[in-house]
Parts: sequence; structure tokens; C-alpha cells
Amino acid sequence: MSYDIIMFQEFIEIFILSAIQGISEFLPISSSAHLILVSKFYELKTASLIIDISLHLGSLLAIIFYFRKDLISIKNDKKILNLILFGSIPLIFFGYIIYASEIIYHLRNIKVITFTTFLFGLILFYSDQKKVNKNISVNLNLRSILFIGFFQILALIPGVSRAGITLTAARFLGFSRVESSKIAFFLSIPALAGASFLNLKDMFQKSFEINFLVISAVFLSFVFSYMTIKYFLIFINKFSLNVFVIYRLLISLILFFIIY
Repeated sequence: MSYDIIMFQEFIEIFILSAIQGISEFLPISSSAHLILVSKFYELKTASLIIDISLHLGSLLAIIFYFRKDLISIKNDKKILNLILFGSIPLIFFGYIIYASEIIYHLRNIKVITFTTFLFGLILFYSDQKKVNKNISVNLNLRSILFIGFFQILALIPGVSRAGITLTAARFLGFSRVESSKIAFFLSIPALAGASFLNLKDMFQKSFEINFLVISAVFLSFVFSYMTIKYFLIFINKFSLNVFVIYRLLISLILFFIIY
């Protein structure tokens, strides 16, 4: 097989991984579950630690770029900035413990993903029935952000979805869908940064090189992430979260069939 064909195949794999990461990271469907399932059913030659970091870096850059004006405002609003930081502490703290103890590797299996995809899809549906429309500037406080932050810990389990569980928690508190999504997006910045830092720590213990595939992974993940954020906010401003609930239930039913 020629070098050009191999490079083309590897680029296609990077394109697929970037699409999965960029789309599922910010939708309530779990990016980790989708990446695990794809790697289980297909042998992807390009899957590696440096590619994983590149994909997350692309998503991190996309959300910072998309919300750059909001982030500048938040920088000058010490209250909101502190709340976002406080809300991130539970996930970062427990995430490090689970990562360091290697418990995380025992959770990365299809059975866990099947049950969490189903269960938290139902919980998402129930939370989205709330009719109250609170907003961040007026109603977000320490108590509510810690409530959301502790819910976010569950996202360490594949299939739960970090975006999904923060959306769920915010909806339970009565925040509108758009405001709940913004809370989820803002909390994703420390989460993605923390995940990248942990992976970088491991990566520097190994040899690696920045090549065309790495750059492609960052760029494509950025594009898919940016487009997902943009159109998801437009979508939930008009529609409910039911389409994601249905998607989760269908995926879980297919996985139940495969397992049993």
C-alpha cells in the first residue's frame, strides 16, 4: 500500500474522530461514549494520546473563540467568573482522583455506556419539562452552581455526557434551555482544559511529534465544535431536548440488543 493511500486513510480517520468529538462534546449525548464505541467496533490506527489531546484542544479553542465576547464580559464580572471556577472544582477534584486511581478504565465498557445512555436520557427528558426561565445574570449563585458542579461529576462515567448532565442540573433549577446551555458551555472550558492537562502530563513522558495529522485533528475538531455550538444554541432556542432523548434511547436499545 502506497504512502499516499495510507495518509489518506489516516486523514479520513482523523476526520471521523474530529466529527465525533466536535459534535458530541457539546450535545447531550456523551463524546466519551461515542469515541469508546467507535474504537471498540473499528480498529482506528490513528487513535493515540496525542490525537486525543488534539481533539480536545480543538474543542477548547472553539468554545473560547465562540464565546470570546461573553468571556471578556465574565472576566470583568468577578461574581460570574468566581461562580464558574467554584462550579468546576468538584469535577476537577474527583476527576483527578478517579484518573489517578485508574477507576476510570473500569468504567469504559459497553455495558456501562448502555445503562448510562438510557438512564440519563430519561432524566434529561424529565428535567426539560421545567417551565421556569431563570437566567444566569440574575439567578446564578453559589448554591446553584455547586449543585450543577456536583451533578457534573457524574460525567466522568462514559455515557452520562458532561453537556447533558450540566444541562439536566440547570434545567432542574429552572434555568431556560439557552441559559442552561451557556452554563454547560462555560463549565466545559475548565473541564476540557483539565482533561488536556492530565493527558499532557502523560504525553510528556513519551516521545511524540507534531505532524500533519495532529494539526488536522486540532483544526477539524475546532470546526466541528464551533458549528455544533452555533447551531445547537439556535436549535434549543426554538425546540425542546426531546430529539436528543430519543437518540439516546435508540442508541441504548441497539446496544442492549448487541450485548444481550
